Amino acid sequence: MSKRNPAKPLLNILLFYQYFGTPKGSWSTRIYEICKRWVEQGHKVTVVTAPYEKSDIKARGFISKQQIEGIDLIVINSADSNKSSFITRAFKAILFSLISVWYSLTSKYEVCIASSGPITIGLPMIFAKKLRRKKTVFEVRDLWPAGAIELEILKSDLQKKLALWFERKCYSNADLIVTASIGQKRHIQPRTPAKRIEVIPNASDIDLFGHIVEGTLPEWTGGKRLLTHIGSLGLIHNIDYWMLVAEELLKIDLDTKVLLVFIGDGADKEKLLLHKRERNLKNVYFLGLKPKKDLPIWVQNSTATLFATLNNPVQSTCSPNKIFDSFAASKPIIQTTKGWIKDLVDEHNCGLNVDLEDPKGAAYKILDFVQNEARVHESGLQAFNLANNIFNRDELAYSYLNFLKELVND
Repeated sequence: MSKRNPAKPLLNILLFYQYFGTPKGSWSTRIYEICKRWVEQGHKVTVVTAPYEKSDIKARGFISKQQIEGIDLIVINSADSNKSSFITRAFKAILFSLISVWYSLTSKYEVCIASSGPITIGLPMIFAKKLRRKKTVFEVRDLWPAGAIELEILKSDLQKKLALWFERKCYSNADLIVTASIGQKRHIQPRTPAKRIEVIPNASDIDLFGHIVEGTLPEWTGGKRLLTHIGSLGLIHNIDYWMLVAEELLKIDLDTKVLLVFIGDGADKEKLLLHKRERNLKNVYFLGLKPKKDLPIWVQNSTATLFATLNNPVQSTCSPNKIFDSFAASKPIIQTTKGWIKDLVDEHNCGLNVDLEDPKGAAYKILDFVQNEARVHESGLQAFNLANNIFNRDELAYSYLNFLKELVND
């Protein structure tokens, strides 16, 4: 992106995002990577964030100002954790957004971006539009509150009505809506036909995953075909499904050549470890959290990577970082969703779709796939082609920047 030279004047961007982190942490780096590229172009970017437990960003008091690679950070110590109760998480999200309103009202900026979820992040953006008449962008990384309603996290009619009302307010006060997948755009557009919606998907980190990393893996990986899952071990990530697939694989992969490797942490970790012990799943390994910078060697030495979620329409619109990093490493994905990712796999031959309702059938399909080296290789080539073209981080950051410039100059 450094070869681009956007026209003056340079932008002053204020971005609200509760989970900012760099590759030193164990969390998504979408906002860091985008903002870093905007800063390299000479734009001023301030991110109001919090010290998420999987991020490398740490609080220095209740509110602190920091800077990372030219990105100004305002860190509010109202940290989220997916291990906390719904009430605790909701309280911290609301607290974060209420404090953030101060910065939307007092900071100097031309365009305000609120990156959701949680949906409460839209509050400072609404104030920026209503009271300061600023240009506003509402970024949708996950469909909330639709996801919370579908998962019955929001149970009462009052909770649902309030959440859906606030969602409408976020959309109506945004000059531009940016989604992380075409599936999310299709979900939102019928309800906001007059709004401009653009898609900026999560991107492939070729700089990190696309270059061969030297080093060795543990001895137990020798001669094995690794299927690696990177990310949270929580409800929506449906690791239970892969445990059932692992059980079925043990019945047909008699030499235990295929190993399922999970790198991450989450609310279901202890339950999953118990499942592994009780079923003696010698083909399953849990490695815990690792910084993103330590992940390439695992992905590059895998036959494929894994992605599953719950079987519902909202989750099928998601844009998981793990698949884009897999593409960057020239590794195919094995996945369960029935939305846009399934279509991507079918159209571009970049992996394998398996049925969430049929772990036994999935095990047979997976074993057949990983044993076909020519097919795996071709799928890996197609995966990298997607990473280098459709999901190129430089190009996506540049497109996003152009959208912002168009708003400001309108």
